[in-house]
Amino acid sequence: MSVICLTSAYLAPVSYFEWIVESGEILMEQWDSYEKQSYRNRCIIATANGKLALSIPIEKSSNPKPLTRDVQVSNHLDWQMQHWRAIESAYNSSPFFEFYKDDFIPLYEKKWKFLWDFNHEIQLKVFELLEIQPKIVLTTQFNLELSENVLDLRKCIHPKNDLKINTQLSYYQVFENKFGFTPDLSIIDLLFNMGNEAQLVLNNKEKKNIFYGTDRLE
Repeated sequence: MSVICLTSAYLAPVSYFEWIVESGEILMEQWDSYEKQSYRNRCIIATANGKLALSIPIEKSSNPKPLTRDVQVSNHLDWQMQHWRAIESAYNSSPFFEFYKDDFIPLYEKKWKFLWDFNHEIQLKVFELLEIQPKIVLTTQFNLELSENVLDLRKCIHPKNDLKINTQLSYYQVFENKFGFTPDLSIIDLLFNMGNEAQLVLNNKEKKNIFYGTDRLE
């Protein structure tokens, strides 16, 4: 088991949580420069019309390269209501949406100032629902080069890198008959469709995932 370094993410994709359950410790980056069009402020869900990206609007900063920890959420567009309505519409017919929805609703009703805080709280809720307790260590400063025992995934798990992930992981999805299996959606897709078996899917040792041509963690 190794240490991995991840960036903050909004309802991160399944692959993000695969790495978490397979690692011994997670170094969570909070002092990196914020990157647009990344999982830091967006997640991808499955709807009746196909994949849908939900993006959290952020406030413009006077700093051209603000730190992720300092990025503020823009609450002018009522994004929380829009996101929750989209999630509800997409998953209200999934087997476990009714079971889990009350865990998420309060997070979409509370007003948030910082993107990091929202991502962190919703991630802790997902850990709770998956019944996992990973060891999370927050970075205290930004290091471009990490120590040799840390696997740096800060730039690897990214919407633009999806084609570089070869995964055989599959599970039941509501719209699979219409679109076929859609890999690496937001973790809520796995939760709402598989419920308490979600952790079993993430821990499936019969699957083999290849990431940038290297085997998973030993």
